[in-house]
Amino acid sequence: MCIAVIGGMDRLERHYRQEAARTGFELRVFSQSENNIATKLKRFDALVIFTNKVSHRVRNEAMSAAKLNGIPVFQYHSCGVCTLRDCLNCLVLPAGGGTK
Repeated sequence: MCIAVIGGMDRLERHYRQEAARTGFELRVFSQSENNIATKLKRFDALVIFTNKVSHRVRNEAMSAAKLNGIPVFQYHSCGVCTLRDCLNCLVLPAGGGTK
């Protein structure tokens, strides 16, 4: 499964990739604003948007691309490694398979 992280901190990119590899995901990080990001997001299975580190324009483009292509989106305000870990664990567990 290939996941795109939009936003986040450049200095944490290595840690984001390590967490993804630990759970068996391929990860691509878009921490800087890029031209025509909507076309680049079509091939991903899920999007994670860190809303405190991304512009409104990029967020809106990502949401539009996800809606058009039926891609699930996870939005979090914080951009820590633990937040990404929690999101990846939600993707690993089958629906309703978690325990509390």
